[in-house]
Amino acid sequence: MVLHRLSSRSALAFLAVAALLCCGQAASAAEKQAKYVFFIIGDGMAQPQRTSTEMFLAAREGKPHGTVKLAMSQLPAHGMMTTHAANSIIPDSADTATAMACGVKTNSGMLGVTPDNKPVKNVAELAKEKGKKVGVISTVSIDHATPGGFYAHQESRDNYHEIAHELVKSGFDFFGGGGFKDPAGKKSKAPQGDAIEAAKAAGYKVVTGREGFEKLSQNDGKVIVVNEWLQDSQAMPYMIDRTKKDLSLAELVTKAAEVLDGPQGFFIMAEGGKVDWACHANDAAGAIGDVLDVDAAVVAAQEFAKKHPDETLILVTGDHECGGLTIGFAGTKYNSFYNVLTGQKMSFQAFTDKMAEFKKSCGGNCSFDAVKPVVEETFGLKFAGDAKDAAVLKEFEVAKVKEAFDLYMAAPADAKSGYGADGKDPQSYLLYGGYNPLSVTLTHLLNQKAGLGWTSYSHTGVPVTVSAGGAGAEAFGGMYDNTDIAKKLKSAMGLPAAQVASN
Repeated sequence: MVLHRLSSRSALAFLAVAALLCCGQAASAAEKQAKYVFFIIGDGMAQPQRTSTEMFLAAREGKPHGTVKLAMSQLPAHGMMTTHAANSIIPDSADTATAMACGVKTNSGMLGVTPDNKPVKNVAELAKEKGKKVGVISTVSIDHATPGGFYAHQESRDNYHEIAHELVKSGFDFFGGGGFKDPAGKKSKAPQGDAIEAAKAAGYKVVTGREGFEKLSQNDGKVIVVNEWLQDSQAMPYMIDRTKKDLSLAELVTKAAEVLDGPQGFFIMAEGGKVDWACHANDAAGAIGDVLDVDAAVVAAQEFAKKHPDETLILVTGDHECGGLTIGFAGTKYNSFYNVLTGQKMSFQAFTDKMAEFKKSCGGNCSFDAVKPVVEETFGLKFAGDAKDAAVLKEFEVAKVKEAFDLYMAAPADAKSGYGADGKDPQSYLLYGGYNPLSVTLTHLLNQKAGLGWTSYSHTGVPVTVSAGGAGAEAFGGMYDNTDIAKKLKSAMGLPAAQVASN
């Protein structure tokens, strides 16, 4: 210490200056507290999904690799988080949502509770208790695992009916995106009545479609917005399949910020859930489209932040990686041809639906030659042409497509699953993952030609990138566990470190 060498008067003066400096630092920290928070999650989006999207953009724009960056990549603070569950190296969206929202590890499939099923308060609930407005948005069903992690407490993420009723009871101010998987409780052991009617009775304005959405204002109070077209499992369509009638994640984020804005501040969680679904199906073009949808939501948050630059925190991450996406494929060695991905015109799901109509049109007796033009139109792959053209299928690749086509045509017209999904045929699972064999074979071939590979139809355990900007963003640098996300958010917003709920 230097104080022992100072006179008593000097020592007092030194302490006074130190106190002023300390108070100044405290005041500075208080000024940087996050009043407005955008927590944007790309489900299944780790660094490979982000990097492949940037490489795709560069190729499409004719620019060198590495020169085009997503908005999320240009945020000033970056870190990495681990994603394992309490009982598994490979996580699922329920335990990762619980970790990021509540700050505790739980078992796979459990939502907002500890492994012994004790409910844990999450950052959204704590923000609401502090007086902030709260919005929860997702491009998949609003009762799905990630959005549910910010308002629900269930032993199983599959308790969709109970999760929907917890949504109503949360009293949060804005919900938007997909619909409800079991509002009437048809799959529940203890139905509680129609959740949508319960929401209306609780004062929620339920809006379906663009026209009603665009008219929403702060005067409408609590709202639930549902996209008009729900493509699959009550989810919004993939970005690659959307029409002008469909809402985007960015539009939902912009509207939520508009109607929740006020002196109390807000907390908005917005999930791009179909990055994950596309990666489960090994559909790189579909995944890239939805990563771009997530990034547009980041830009929307940045637009709002211009009004409150010192009080807005923008946090962007994924909950886990999905598909084991790799930047590089053995067949292309060191080469990449991302431009071939521009030939894909629809998602694997839309193509699967299209093939169902195709199969029906010919009574299940379609020829392989008849499907070739459909494949070329949909994926940009070519059955003939210059061998130097990356889109041209080689002889062994054509054989793979024909094998998958024959398998699909031989299956019953009403087949909902199969192709290895039942676990009885491990080889079929490795080839098709339970998906339509023609769809997944074509996405595999297209992705491989681009220079991308996949290792799984499920999640993987690799760490996930975290990016942040604005008030408190510096805390998100470094390497940490996903449970630290909740702790850092609580600190940034000045929320209590409460964990196990009293109820």
